[in-house]
Amino acid sequence: MTQVTKFWPILTGRHTYEKTLSTRNRGHGELIKAPILAYLIETTNGRILFDVGCDYQKIQQDDQRKQYYENDAFPFGPPEMSEEERLPNRLEVLGLQSEDIDLVFCSHLHFDHAGGLCEFCHAEVHVHAKEMQAAKEPADDAYFASDFELPLNWKIQTGEYDLVPGVSAIETPGHTAGHMSMLIEMPKGSPILLAGDAADLSENIEEEIAPGLCWQDNEQLAIESIQKLKYLSQKNEANLWPNHDWEFFQRHNRFPKHFE
Repeated sequence: MTQVTKFWPILTGRHTYEKTLSTRNRGHGELIKAPILAYLIETTNGRILFDVGCDYQKIQQDDQRKQYYENDAFPFGPPEMSEEERLPNRLEVLGLQSEDIDLVFCSHLHFDHAGGLCEFCHAEVHVHAKEMQAAKEPADDAYFASDFELPLNWKIQTGEYDLVPGVSAIETPGHTAGHMSMLIEMPKGSPILLAGDAADLSENIEEEIAPGLCWQDNEQLAIESIQKLKYLSQKNEANLWPNHDWEFFQRHNRFPKHFE
């Protein structure tokens, strides 16, 4: 039986960029707005955060913004993130503090998924071993070493596993070396399968299009992970959620209300 009691998708910012970053070789010249999301899962055995968004200081402080975002690797500039959208402030709306989060699960360690780790230095932090290795190389420009070279309580994982009954980590490499998705068995409704950046948009899922950035340009590995997610979605009768699809998010945004 699932230990999940409540589930919230939480908007922590947004980023505007060329669509090719989400759909490989498709969308040249087309700008899209992408939500930057975290997901809070409340269970009878503690609270889990799936991803933690960006580091607010790197966006708001002039010197840090210049260092991290105002360079050739970010032709579309930094994400937008308000004080209100910092995760600790989002949690406060729910009557929670950062210290109430027991476990942070990083789908991967790119800046818009692991930047907020600095707000949760007390929590247990899960990440795949291959992801940590790729981040330290670094495998691409979306890894900011200062995001994850913190004195955190790391729990390095090497395969698929249950975080608690009803919350399962799914290996979906391709976008990055050790990317992980998550299957959540809800107490009342259908299960939710969080794709993470294995699928930015509904289009990635429906047409099996790899994300724009693929680890070592291995497009086929990314497509196989999308196919795996579609299979698991069908097998578990789960709703498969893309991660950076603004229209999809708008249809599923209930914050501060929750899903059950």
